Amino acid sequence: MLALTQTAVVTCDHVVGIVGIVASQQFVTIDGKAVLVSPDPVGKPIVGCPNIGPTIKPCLTTLAVKKGYSDFVSVDGRKVCLEPVTGLTDGTPPGVVNYKVRAPGQQFVNVST
Repeated sequence: MLALTQTAVVTCDHVVGIVGIVASQQFVTIDGKAVLVSPDPVGKPIVGCPNIGPTIKPCLTTLAVKKGYSDFVSVDGRKVCLEPVTGLTDGTPPGVVNYKVRAPGQQFVNVST
């Protein structure tokens, strides 16, 4: 599975809501882009979610990662994020709307789960 970098494109289930990912480490890079590690995808803003209505809350923030960290590769003790990273957003209905990777930000480095 591909490792994620700071240029990864992560979206909510509504496809156009983009997660503002920022790498928390700069030690390890792939093609000059910092590799994402735990908990980089968590608590990040989501912009552009079209899920709007009178009783509907758009996706605005990412919540905890459900799966997608490497159990074998880490940077400074923090697990590397992999292409299948996914978790919930704070959008409605609660506990249903996920975020997921659309593009990992690199195509060179595969990492074991």
